[in-house]
Amino acid sequence: MSLSRQSPSFWWQHKPRGFSRLAAAGLAPIATAYGSAVAYRMRKPGARSPLPVLCVGNFVVGGAGKTPMAMALAERLIAAGENPWFLSRGYGSVAEHGPPVAVDPDGHLAQDVGDEALLLARVAPTLVSADRVAAAKIAAAAGASILILDDGLQNPSLQKDLKLAVVDAAAGVGNGLCLPAGPLRAALPAQMRFASALVIVGNGAQGAALAEYARRASRPIVRAHLSIAADLAAELAGRPVYAFAGIGHPEKFFASLMDIGAQIVGAVRFPDHYAYRRADISDLQRAAKARHAQLVTTEKDFVRLRPLRDFVDPASPEPTPIPVAMRISDAGAFDRLLETAVRTARSKQSE
Repeated sequence: MSLSRQSPSFWWQHKPRGFSRLAAAGLAPIATAYGSAVAYRMRKPGARSPLPVLCVGNFVVGGAGKTPMAMALAERLIAAGENPWFLSRGYGSVAEHGPPVAVDPDGHLAQDVGDEALLLARVAPTLVSADRVAAAKIAAAAGASILILDDGLQNPSLQKDLKLAVVDAAAGVGNGLCLPAGPLRAALPAQMRFASALVIVGNGAQGAALAEYARRASRPIVRAHLSIAADLAAELAGRPVYAFAGIGHPEKFFASLMDIGAQIVGAVRFPDHYAYRRADISDLQRAAKARHAQLVTTEKDFVRLRPLRDFVDPASPEPTPIPVAMRISDAGAFDRLLETAVRTARSKQSE
């Protein structure tokens, strides 16, 4: 199903009213059919890789923190002596529907391999392709010890040894309906049965409700939050910033800036995976200059600006990426979860 990259606002209303309720109700029959089809597909058996396969996915479309979580997972594995490789679909990129492509973070553009893949490749080797099985074979032959799927909870092509479902605590699962009536890819009960653990990012009533749901389903809960590095946070504290973001939930980025004390004098939202134009950059620079503010954005947005770098006005505030990192609240418990999954996978492979 082809989806707009700008999700309807009623998707994220816990209890839609008025027109939003009518819109969701009108789309309910299609949503039921779509959710059932995805749930059926998730039950299909996948190919077995000779390597442990760890999946970082989510229940809904839109941003939940999958990519920062996948990066944090890889960093922990590298620190433990592993050689993880990322497998990414490369959403919206040229490489998405072709043979696997090894990502060059310095040479490729977002339209070549996808914005998430460019970020992942800074941490560990990354292959982009919709064909996860072919990519897994290439990674194994190249010396990978573990595979990490960035997204793919609903993709059955590879058997997965650990399935982390990442949830934004503020947004949750929105109105609880499936596409196109809501943001869920399949009904929550159907998806929860395939999740090994629930990763709840941040705080919020929706996150608390999902945590209780996960407890009843006997799923471990991992608490995490996105944070800006301390030195950068200190630099931005008290400073006026003009922020823009084209991610699933731009509000998360803006909230992170407010949490460190930055003074947001303007905030512009773009659709997720937005392809920026020269006019957008000019407008943003003018607005930041008029407010005597620093122009800031996410790392994911910044990599999509690379083709436009020559059109940035050096006399105006230049776009500055603000990196965020996923912090695990109980790192010890999370590491034990990883160790158990990897050990179990390797014991099965040796049988």
